[in-house]
Amino acid sequence: MSRRRDVAVNKKLGLTALGAALAIGLTACGGEGAGSNSNTEDAAPEDLTIGVSMPTQTSERWIADGDAVQSQLEDAGYEVDLQFANDDIPTQGQQIDQMITEGADLLIVAAIDGTALSSQLQAAADEGIKVISYDRLIRDTENVDFYVSFDNFKVGVAQGTALLTGLGVLNADGSEGTATGPFNVELFAGSLDDNNAAFFFDGAMSVLQPKIDDGTLVVKSGQTDIEQAATLRWSQETAQKRMEDLLTGSYSDGTKVNGVLSPYDGISRGIITALQNAGYGPDIASANPLPIVTGQDAEIASVKLINDGVQSSTIFKDTRLLAEQAVTAAQAFLEGNEPEANDTETYDNGVKVVPSYLLPVETVYKDDIQSVLIDSEYWTADEVAKGQSD
Repeated sequence: MSRRRDVAVNKKLGLTALGAALAIGLTACGGEGAGSNSNTEDAAPEDLTIGVSMPTQTSERWIADGDAVQSQLEDAGYEVDLQFANDDIPTQGQQIDQMITEGADLLIVAAIDGTALSSQLQAAADEGIKVISYDRLIRDTENVDFYVSFDNFKVGVAQGTALLTGLGVLNADGSEGTATGPFNVELFAGSLDDNNAAFFFDGAMSVLQPKIDDGTLVVKSGQTDIEQAATLRWSQETAQKRMEDLLTGSYSDGTKVNGVLSPYDGISRGIITALQNAGYGPDIASANPLPIVTGQDAEIASVKLINDGVQSSTIFKDTRLLAEQAVTAAQAFLEGNEPEANDTETYDNGVKVVPSYLLPVETVYKDDIQSVLIDSEYWTADEVAKGQSD
């Protein structure tokens, strides 16, 4: 098991202990909150079961999320039914149905397809079961009660900024750099069935579009719409194939790719593989340098690539803190209160605006690995050197 699960339980990250963190998330009002499930208010935590539905175990990020949520809920005394759906939409639906049938008192759901769970969530609502949407907003239903995530538009802004910084258009402090271009760049987006993908892409394009408009950046393929840039299921293999097609279709004349916007580290690794197979690299400092490639999630394989000068950057979203906030919200609901939201305007799921708690993110370049990832014990120096978790 990754040591991050142990860290999630034992390390305080400079915060208060978990019990205090849970208390912070509760509103000051006592008694029964709006729509609260009165069957849980007076129950001891050990008598309550929380169903946790995660999308896949093919990404180390989601394994870490599942471990962190489970361990922190269990530390708070709850029974936990954790299920991974292996990126299969019917499987996730069946697993959530089973959680409801077996008497789950609350659900925490990271959806594969944010539009595919309406019937399950209606069944949960019929039983008075609160639903917390975890990191990926569940759409097209009124039966989602709270959303915990990061500021996903700002994630995209950070990715776009990191691309410009890597190219030298911006300096690390955000001021104008000396590089003027034009630079050939290509754009990748996440999976369109994940609500976050649009926030990431829109945030990035808010930074990149002005530079495209003034000619600093050139998207030689012409593929600038999210539908063209999307990567189904965030697949590394799909990203590698698309990058290969872009190289064949738009760069066979000998021109070079200078930068690639990538929204996720797995996609980044697929892009890098395609580029290296086409003769780029092996790293950014080579005679035929790899393009600047962004990323997200600080996956250990990509952190090693950043440390080795292969991938340029990643966006670090500390899932230990996200798990803490999910636990905070869960306890609030189960005690008959409403969780604290710090955003009640942004996340419209097509039926209603879902009250949300958003966490900050950090951009990680090579020089930030020690201070951001190792000093916080998210990864160890040995794991970074090996490119795999212990």
